Amino acid sequence: MSKLVRDLMHRGLLTCKADASLGQVAVMLFQDHVHALVVADRDGRAVGIISDFDLLAGEWLSSDPESLATMRKLTASDLMSHPIDSVEASIPLSEAVNQLIDKQISRLLVTENGKPVGVISLSDFVASIAGTEKARREAVGDVMSDAILVCRDKTPIVSAARTMTESGFRSVLVVDAKGKTLGVVSGRSLLPFVKNGVDEKLLVSTVMHPALTIDIHASLREAADKMIKNHHHRLVVIDDQDPEAFPLGIISTFDIVAQMARPGSIWQKS
Repeated sequence: MSKLVRDLMHRGLLTCKADASLGQVAVMLFQDHVHALVVADRDGRAVGIISDFDLLAGEWLSSDPESLATMRKLTASDLMSHPIDSVEASIPLSEAVNQLIDKQISRLLVTENGKPVGVISLSDFVASIAGTEKARREAVGDVMSDAILVCRDKTPIVSAARTMTESGFRSVLVVDAKGKTLGVVSGRSLLPFVKNGVDEKLLVSTVMHPALTIDIHASLREAADKMIKNHHHRLVVIDDQDPEAFPLGIISTFDIVAQMARPGSIWQKS
């Protein structure tokens, strides 16, 4: 049986008032870690969508004091997209996909009997693709995170800390101008500065520690043993056949726990 929109959608609506300032919209998007909000009128009816992309106009058109003053007077209703493209929760996912492709949009308001009940977005479809991956636990490459947070060795530690916070990463890989791995900065590396204060000019190269690596083909047991022995929460994944190449990923304690928690994992079978 083909899946329906209701099988993938996010129920509930994150809304803002039509007269919300662009600054208020930015705060809501940031705090809720979303890319768009439904704009509601005084009666609570959905009248538009405002996204992070829409806010680019507010930021980049305010290049001088006069433009900034004008842009700061704008509200969500001034920049929102409307009317709202919507789909019924009961239609096949394939029809929703066709709408996103044909209209070149990123999200659809989901309705049930014409009443808004949620949103379905590109992120939901990406998550559905990721969910088709079968649980595997043979080697480091089966579990590691392919995405790596990277910064240059000349990056101030305050900038690295901000990026780690905003991205949800617990560490950042430090590289030189050619992409060669120099070290790692973790939350533990930054702890002393909470107590003693931080010089905004201090660079990550002064606080990073050597990167502990592991081969992508190594077993999870080897990875776990190496973490335990060295009191590290994460390892940089490399290919031992080409150790000088850019790292392939990161494997952390969280990656292993996440794998154990997956429905298909042997840890979840009764």
